[in-house]
Amino acid sequence: MKKTYSLIVPFIYTLFLVSCNTETNFPDNDKVIEDEKFVQYGTPFAGVPEISDINMYEVNPLVFSQQKNLDGVRQRLDEIQDLGINVIWLMPIHPIGQEKAFGSPYAVRDFYDINPSYGNMEDLRKLVSEAHERGMAVILDLVANHTAWDNKWITENPSWYKQDGSGNIMIAENWSDVAALNYDNPTLRSEMIDVMKYWVLEANVDGYRCDFAGGVPVDFWTEAIEELRDIPDRDIIMFAESADKQLFNADFDLIFGWDFQARLKEVFREQRQASDLFTSNEADYRNVPNGADILRFTTNHDDNAWEDTPQNVFNTIEGSLAAFLITSYFGGVPMVYNGQEIGVSDRIPFFFGTNYRINWAQNPHILEEYKRILKFRAESNAVRKGVLENLGSTAAILSFKKTFQNEEVVVLVNTLGKDSEIQIPDSLKGSKWLNVLLDTEVVLENELALSAYSYLILKEI
Repeated sequence: MKKTYSLIVPFIYTLFLVSCNTETNFPDNDKVIEDEKFVQYGTPFAGVPEISDINMYEVNPLVFSQQKNLDGVRQRLDEIQDLGINVIWLMPIHPIGQEKAFGSPYAVRDFYDINPSYGNMEDLRKLVSEAHERGMAVILDLVANHTAWDNKWITENPSWYKQDGSGNIMIAENWSDVAALNYDNPTLRSEMIDVMKYWVLEANVDGYRCDFAGGVPVDFWTEAIEELRDIPDRDIIMFAESADKQLFNADFDLIFGWDFQARLKEVFREQRQASDLFTSNEADYRNVPNGADILRFTTNHDDNAWEDTPQNVFNTIEGSLAAFLITSYFGGVPMVYNGQEIGVSDRIPFFFGTNYRINWAQNPHILEEYKRILKFRAESNAVRKGVLENLGSTAAILSFKKTFQNEEVVVLVNTLGKDSEIQIPDSLKGSKWLNVLLDTEVVLENELALSAYSYLILKEI
């Protein structure tokens, strides 16, 4: 993780055993946090990756397995690990609202419970524990901006919500199925921090992807993240659904790279010059603090459901792979949305009421390519941490080198659906490289031809 915190624990608690006939059994090493509200389940995960080392995977439990629940996710942890993933993001797992509802998982009825169709706390704990055993962290989707209309907070604590001049609780943004929370209320702030602590401690999760983070005051996030990072013996990943760099001031680790994604689409769909991605990348990383990073992606649950599949957005399945390679190697933290890695041709729904399930048997060759791309990223310090250099990129071909200490990696990507050529810089002419994906030697001559949407990943020999 990006920071190490020195913690002074003012009280040492007496270890205790929970009787086997109580409702919930905790391991002997459970620890009660200072306010005695929640109990640490299990052992905090010691393998949370550094932010720049993350390969993230977004899971929509509603469609991920035939079971459509958390245990179905758990049963495919080996496949997720084999893809090269080290952080799993679970979309919201809570009971959803029924009043004024459309079936959105982002309309949360109870922040302290798990949707019964997904399972229960023991199912979540088992999923998290087995992910940790495989070296993968797990983060939950936190919806802090709003709640469902039948969340009990509305009747029990109406002052926790924004109200109009007549005292009517207001909708959040233009989403009529959810009610807007009022962070001017200090009691609400305290309660939402308790929600965040609850899942970190009671389920042993490793942080949060914070939905619509820009709708919540930055000073709340500052307070909340500080309290989470003060929990002993624990690293926390905090990922904001926002492109607002002010959220880094609250100690978020990651924000979304929407601007880069938009430019990437223009390159593939409108034949904007591939070399323009350098300008976009430079703007993305302006004023990003050390240790923080930008999430890069070709699709997510919103894009897939409301816009289109990656292969349609980037013209072909080959185009989508070329675009994914750029998001994984050019800079930033890459993310895969479930089904993307097998080239699912459907737009995947995420609202309740669907019977859709991903068919994992399709396109095994696409899956193997995703594995190769992510595997080398995990192995290469140059790809993850290296200094970026433009190697004479053209309108069609993005060509760059990443250098970290003594390791050099060269990547060339044809962003057009036709054959393209690029002149090799004088400094590289005659140099020998290893084609990472084919494990063959390549000698760079005067020019290089790439077929439609093809790419080369070269490591210095």
